[in-house]
Amino acid sequence: MNCWVLVCVVVVVIGWFWYKNKKMKAVEIEKRSGGVIPKGSLGWPLIGETLEFIACGYTSKPVSFMDKRKLLYGNVFKTNILGTPIIVSTDPEVNKVVLQNHGNAFVPAYPKSITELLGRNSILQMNGNLQKRLHALVGGFLRSPQFKARITRDIEDSVKLTLASWKDMHRILVQDETKKITFSILVQVLMSVGPGEDLDFIKREFEEFIKALICIPVKLPGTRLYKSLKAKERLLKIVRKIVEQRKIAMDDVYSGEANDAVEVLLRESNGDGNEKLSLTVDEISDHIIEMMIPGEETLPTAMSIAVKFLTDSPVVLTKLMEENMELRRQKTESGDDYSWIDYMSLPFTQNVISETLRMANIINGVWRKALKDVQVKGYLIPQGWCVLSAFISVHMGEEYYANPYQFDPWRWEKNRAVANNNNFTPFGGGQRLCPGLELSRLELSIFLHHLVTSYSWVAENDEIVYFPTVKMKRKLPIIVKTIQDKINSSQ
Repeated sequence: MNCWVLVCVVVVVIGWFWYKNKKMKAVEIEKRSGGVIPKGSLGWPLIGETLEFIACGYTSKPVSFMDKRKLLYGNVFKTNILGTPIIVSTDPEVNKVVLQNHGNAFVPAYPKSITELLGRNSILQMNGNLQKRLHALVGGFLRSPQFKARITRDIEDSVKLTLASWKDMHRILVQDETKKITFSILVQVLMSVGPGEDLDFIKREFEEFIKALICIPVKLPGTRLYKSLKAKERLLKIVRKIVEQRKIAMDDVYSGEANDAVEVLLRESNGDGNEKLSLTVDEISDHIIEMMIPGEETLPTAMSIAVKFLTDSPVVLTKLMEENMELRRQKTESGDDYSWIDYMSLPFTQNVISETLRMANIINGVWRKALKDVQVKGYLIPQGWCVLSAFISVHMGEEYYANPYQFDPWRWEKNRAVANNNNFTPFGGGQRLCPGLELSRLELSIFLHHLVTSYSWVAENDEIVYFPTVKMKRKLPIIVKTIQDKINSSQ
C-alpha cells in the first residue's frame, strides 16, 4: 500500500514539474515573439490529450474532439498529442495561410512510421522549388487534352469490366471492388502497366507495403514496419526495372506527348536547364510508388462511401439515376463516345460527389511544423510546434454548412461557389493541392454513371469508421440486381 502511495506522489510531482515547465516555455515564447499562443490545454504529462483524441476517432463524430475545444477556447487552440505541442486550427482563413505557406514557414510533419516507410526521397518531405516543380509537372500531364481523352476510355473499360463481373456474384463487397478499378487505372497512369502478372504482383506487394502507414515505428524482424519495408524492396525492384526499360526506349525514340508519369519524370531528368529536377532512376521509382497510395486508399473509399450515402438517401439516388439515364439515352441515340466533358458536366452528379467528399472527410486535415514563429489573425504558432489544419471541422461546421450531418447534394446548387473557396478542401490546398483532383472526380463520375444505369442494390448494415483511416467497417456488402432484371421482375 505504501509503495502505491509513493508511486502516486512521484507521478503527481513529475506532472506538476512538467506542467510548470511547459507553462514557463510558453511565456518565454510569447515574450520573445510579442504574440499570444492560442488558449487550450496540454493535458497529462507525456500523453497530453492523446487518449481522448483517439477515442473520438472511433466514434461516429470524430470531430467532437475539436468541437468541445472550440466551445472552450475558440476556433484555434493548443493541445498536446503524443507528447507534441500542437496548434489546432478549425478556422478556414488560418488553414489557408498554412496551406499557401508563403516564405516556406512550414514543412510537412508526419508520424515516424510514414517517414520511415516512404524514405528519404519521399515527395512528402520535399519543399521549396523542387516540390513546386514536381507538382507542376505531374499536374500539367494530368490536365493535358490528350491524356484526358485516353484516360476517359481507360476508366470506362475498367469500370465496365468490374461491374460486368457482378452479374455472377451474389454478394458484393463494394470497397474491395472499387479498389480493383482505381488501382489498375492509377498504375496505368503512372507506368502504363496493364492487366497481367506484373500488375498482380505490384498490387499484392503494394497492399503489403501500405499496411505500415499507421503502425509502431519499430523495424525489428517480424514487426509490421519490417514486413512492409521488405515488400517495398520487392516493389522497387519491379518498378525500377520498368523505369530502366522506359529510359532505354526513350533514348532511342524521344517525341510526342508523354504517355505516363514515368515518361514525364524521365523527360524532365534527361533535359537541360536550371529548373530541371535531374532525378535518378531510384528517385523516380520511389516517387512512382508513393503516387500509387491514393489509388489504394482515398479514391475507393470515396466511391464506397458514395454508395453508402446513396443507399441511405433514396430521393438523391432517384435524381442521380434520372440525370445519368438521360445522358445514356443521348449517347445511345447519337452513337457518340462519352468524353471527359460529358461526365464532368453532369451537375447533380458533381453535387453528389462534392457532398460525399465533404461528409466523408477522407483527408480530414494536414499536419505541418513551423520553421519560425508565425502569427496569423492574432494567433502565434511558435517555432518548432506542429499545426493541424482540421478540414473536417470546417466541413462539418454549422457556421459553414446548414445541417452539416445531413447528406444534401442540393446545397451545392445554392452555394455553387463554395466548392472553390476555403470552406471546402477535400483535396488539400495551396502548394500541395492534389494534382489529381480532376482525375479523381472523373473516376467517381464514371463509376457512379455506370453503377446507377446498370444496377439497383440492397445494402447490408454497415458504418463508417474514422480511425486510423476512413473506411467502411464491413467493406459495404450489397446485393445487386441488373436494371433489366428489376424491370422484368416488376412486370
